[in-house]
Amino acid sequence: MIGRLTGRLAEKTPDQLLLDVGGVGYLVHIPLSTFYELPEPESPTSLFIHTHVREDTFALYGFLSQRERALFLLLLTVNGIGPRVALTVLSGMPPSELVAALRAQDVRKLMGVPGVGKKTAERMVLELAEKAQKFSEPLAAGTPPSIAADDVISALVNLGYRKADAERVVDGIARAGAPSDFGDYLKAALKKLTGG
Repeated sequence: MIGRLTGRLAEKTPDQLLLDVGGVGYLVHIPLSTFYELPEPESPTSLFIHTHVREDTFALYGFLSQRERALFLLLLTVNGIGPRVALTVLSGMPPSELVAALRAQDVRKLMGVPGVGKKTAERMVLELAEKAQKFSEPLAAGTPPSIAADDVISALVNLGYRKADAERVVDGIARAGAPSDFGDYLKAALKKLTGG
């Protein structure tokens, strides 16, 4: 099974991309959350992959962070949710909001995702509320969940920054009290890395 791919981003659209790995083009389905964080075409890119195999299907699903992939796999455990619906859920709601909605058993919020009806939302809450707890446990007061810091580091590395530099900057922001929103966290890290 393919678990990770690193190569050149040949093409990207909101729901899939083509990753050139040593001359072989891999078509990978992605959620919008991954699309928004992708670099420009021709840039080096690394994705965490879920390989979905059925009798008549072999498909790759890609994510910039391990957290996104873990949430995708968690959604697949729900009866009636396949890869397409799981991608739709991740595209319709940021990972942090999804985890919060599951933990709060907020069926109405989950129904706000296009394609998710009441029964599906209720099954998600019933089967995932307890499991979602592990996705949002903070390290200490005033610091974000460690997985959020990992997401920012992963995004910075995918943008071409050295991992050591990314870790140093993200650690500094976390100690000062990091933003809870992923986008704000990433912007703050980029500002420090570019000296802005």
